[in-house]
Amino acid sequence: VRIQDPEFLIFKKFDRRAEGSVAMGDETEPPPPETGTEGEDRRLSSFWQSSSSSPATTTLAVALFAVLVRAMVGMGPYSGQGRPPMYGDYEAQRHWMEVTLHTPPSEWYRNTSANDLSYWGLDYPPLTAYQSYAHARLFLHPSLPDALALSLSRGYESPRSKLLMRWTVLSSDLLVFFPAALYFVYVYCCRRMRGGGGGGGGGGDDNPVVLQWLLAMILLNPCLILIDHGHFQYNCISLGFSIGAVAAVLAGHELLGSCLFSLALNHKQMSAYFAPAFFGHLLGKCLRRRSPILEILRLGIVVLVTFVIIWWPYLYSLEAVLEVLSRLAPFERGIYEDYVANFWCSTSIFIKWKRLFTMKSLKHISFFATVSSFLPSMIQQIKFPSDRGFLYALLNSSFSFYLFSYQVHEKSILLPLVPASLLALEEPVAFGWLMYYGLLSMFPLLCRDNLELWSLKGGDVLQDGEKMSALRILV
Repeated sequence: VRIQDPEFLIFKKFDRRAEGSVAMGDETEPPPPETGTEGEDRRLSSFWQSSSSSPATTTLAVALFAVLVRAMVGMGPYSGQGRPPMYGDYEAQRHWMEVTLHTPPSEWYRNTSANDLSYWGLDYPPLTAYQSYAHARLFLHPSLPDALALSLSRGYESPRSKLLMRWTVLSSDLLVFFPAALYFVYVYCCRRMRGGGGGGGGGGDDNPVVLQWLLAMILLNPCLILIDHGHFQYNCISLGFSIGAVAAVLAGHELLGSCLFSLALNHKQMSAYFAPAFFGHLLGKCLRRRSPILEILRLGIVVLVTFVIIWWPYLYSLEAVLEVLSRLAPFERGIYEDYVANFWCSTSIFIKWKRLFTMKSLKHISFFATVSSFLPSMIQQIKFPSDRGFLYALLNSSFSFYLFSYQVHEKSILLPLVPASLLALEEPVAFGWLMYYGLLSMFPLLCRDNLELWSLKGGDVLQDGEKMSALRILV
């Protein structure tokens, strides 16, 4: 990212002052921020006015460009294309649609004659299974029933099925991730205009171009686009719920935020990477209110009710619950998988962790290392909760899990890159490097999927300021 280029307003570094913020290099002090309802209304209304084009039009253009990039990547290859017998994640998602469509929920996580768990058995929480059922019922089964024929459609590949499968991902993006990103940018915009951010200053930049660039940084995450629309997954759903939860918490809607984060956890268990930050921040806010116990109970009830609704088909017996849980924790795969750029894989060149330690010992070691890494930021949020601190805690917590937790995959880098993109205005230099090296860390995976050309272009186009000038014209 060419941070030194003054033409790109989003990457101006802000100097936090006691009364607000001003771009580095300005020789005059900024005027004191307006206070009161009248001043807030004036600053908020300015977001919807622009000298060149209305922010609504520009925001729509950014969103349409993000959709176009996703559609273009979707024209390329996918995981396991033409590689029997197991194929790849594309086949896994198709197979889950097949299983959920033709078997009852009680058999989705159980090895039966109709559901061979050794062939891409479901290993995500129930909300992923419901999503697979919905996609099967709404998209593939009405148009192409042969693609979901029970036990007869393994490895089914055709141009039409690929188009339908790609559309399931794109529609999920449009229904969950895009609204969540818009919600976060709107909340972030309001907080900055009101000088919010709780502890750490920050506020005052009401330039709509800056906020539109923040939206672009979230929607044009090259790593997420390549994994979901190239490799083939639905990370946009769990990450969209997580971003929506962050926005809701920042807006003061803690109950909604708790519900959305519970949905994220029940879609992909890796969303737990954000759990320490949510726990610390929400607990810290509750402890500062008049009735802290009542506030904690309200949050707990929302989380409990959300989990009960999602897990209802499996609550008839403890055995059914344990069957699902056993599928969510694949400890037998080892402490890391493939060539993930975390601590355990990187240091295995010198320390043969899998050879020197038992699986039980490695679980304990990784647990201690992970907790030790995220604990300081979680405690800080319990003692001094703040909006900016919450975003930094999300980044720290997700990186702690990515670097030190047990059984990490290359695709897990998507989780810390989400709070990094949310902090793009606060830490533009770090954001640029993290996005670039996050893409580089997935290069072996993308090469296996014949997506190396797309990944190189993603790093070239999306991370080079000069080549983003076409989008810059819009704003």
